[in-house]
Amino acid sequence: MWWWLLWILGCVLLVAVVIFFLTAGRRYKVFSEKCLRPPAPLVTDSRQRDDRLKRGFREDRVPPALDAVVIGSGIGGLTAAALLSKAGKRVVVLEQHDQAGGCTHTFQNKGFEFDVGIHYLGQLHEGSMLRVALDQITEGQLQFSQLEQHFDTLFLGQSDQRREYHIHAGKTEMADSLKEQFPGEEEAIDEFMRLMKLASRRTPLIATLKIIPYWLASFLVRSGLLDRISSVFRLATTNHSEMMSRLTKNKDLKALSAYLFYGVPPKDSSFLINALLLHHYKRGAYYPRGGASEFAFHIIPVIQRAGGAVLVRAPVHRILLNQEGKATGVTVLKGQEELEIRAPVVISNAGIFNTFQRFLPQPVQDKPEIQSLLGLVRHGMGSFLVFVGLDGTKEELGIVSTNFWMYKDNDLDTLMERYSSLSTEQVLGNIPMMFITFPSAKDPTSNVRHPGKSCMTLLTMARYEWFEEWEGTKLGKRGQNYVDMKNSMAKEMLDWALTIFPQLQDKVVMVDAATPLTNVHYLGAPRGEMYGAEHNVDRFTPDTVARTRPQTPIEGLYLTGQDVFCNGMAGALHGGLLCASAVLNQILYIDLLAMKTYLKNKQRKHKRTW
Repeated sequence: MWWWLLWILGCVLLVAVVIFFLTAGRRYKVFSEKCLRPPAPLVTDSRQRDDRLKRGFREDRVPPALDAVVIGSGIGGLTAAALLSKAGKRVVVLEQHDQAGGCTHTFQNKGFEFDVGIHYLGQLHEGSMLRVALDQITEGQLQFSQLEQHFDTLFLGQSDQRREYHIHAGKTEMADSLKEQFPGEEEAIDEFMRLMKLASRRTPLIATLKIIPYWLASFLVRSGLLDRISSVFRLATTNHSEMMSRLTKNKDLKALSAYLFYGVPPKDSSFLINALLLHHYKRGAYYPRGGASEFAFHIIPVIQRAGGAVLVRAPVHRILLNQEGKATGVTVLKGQEELEIRAPVVISNAGIFNTFQRFLPQPVQDKPEIQSLLGLVRHGMGSFLVFVGLDGTKEELGIVSTNFWMYKDNDLDTLMERYSSLSTEQVLGNIPMMFITFPSAKDPTSNVRHPGKSCMTLLTMARYEWFEEWEGTKLGKRGQNYVDMKNSMAKEMLDWALTIFPQLQDKVVMVDAATPLTNVHYLGAPRGEMYGAEHNVDRFTPDTVARTRPQTPIEGLYLTGQDVFCNGMAGALHGGLLCASAVLNQILYIDLLAMKTYLKNKQRKHKRTW
């Protein structure tokens, strides 16, 4: 009986909090159909693009009377800044790199263009919440091309023992294709799909823990009510290997259920996150037309129109605090000089570790509430990328938009554990997993912008410790041993890729590689991680979810991006939505859902009239 009373009390408190958010204080009209415009022609002029993406920091370019300053121009920072701008706030975004975009930036080498973090995206079908959110912060200017229905291929095993599996998009096609490839596993696949759907539909409850006051979230956690509200909280705290062992004994099917690697073995990762990652592509996989830099290119004008700015080559040195301990701005290093930029709100998209361990004074870092937060998470694994320039069009080379994931064994737990336990000397010859993608084959504008050229990107995970001996060295001046290590890993991965695509053997024009130290330099990632704090199962316990929220123990200081929600572009964007909601004291998800519903109903009426 007392469980029911607690459940009713929890629901009443939750409703009361939502009503309070809806009625108390000023409400901002952030989302509007009127902001949407027909897509403008793709801008290919490098000067025009650089003027927006590479606008350098100068003191006279910092807008006056700022409402907020954002550290970092990744999607989490740009989303928060754009939403605040749409609420009428004046925001400056400060980026330490020489171009805006974070993991969405691109670079050119010998006439080839490469993305660094956007390989393919999901849940961008017409009317989806993510698509509506992106349309709002880009005013409808960001366009996407859909990949083939067969969007991923998974290879398990080596040489003549290698098995090949295809993953298809589609409400029913994903499950149907898996059943064809795994006869006898129909029941397991149906249950996996059911759990995927449940995870997707109930994930907003996870986000709710970050929105409601912590005292209420803590009450729901400690009372045990969360498990009675929804089973999604059990999915979040169950490791992937354990859950899949309940569904099937087929090792290949288990491996396929967790093939989207991000540096955590299935036995240490949350089933919820792996289910969400695969479900993300169920309605199709997409790639931005014009390349990944289109994200920043179309978000920045929204910030500028509100009087704000996005400035690069602006390395933030520290967060300024007043005598009461409130954040009041930041300092930027310009040569040997520290320039102060004042604002009543400071938003950090630099990650939880940089924010608390690098930007704050030591006495503040040592505070129990800061140390307690840092104790909840740990650094994610770094990455190693190989960028390959190819001579020829996708038709001439026989490459496709499909992505390829390769594992030398189907026991992903053992494979990843062995790999991460290797020493620097043992890495070469023992890379057991790799992702292969052809960005130029996904973007129909690629051959127009870079005629006769194609590119291939290879990616694997890599420990920072393997490159730690070169810590503190400068880009391009790390020494021959570092170059040899990097080139040897790149060759090993390229040779492996060429076993799948032997026709590319004589078409390779250039090869470059990026290590965790490269990520430190360009992304400001403290240990070369691409996905922020590690996405292990402990990170998704209800209390940790509730505590790793935009608000911090420092008044006026907020977090955004992957460390607030989860990995990837979508996770970073949701981090931005949560952050802007906290700053504005307004649940923007309610407004976004209302906009989504309005646009959907309008489209239905339009179809009926035809």
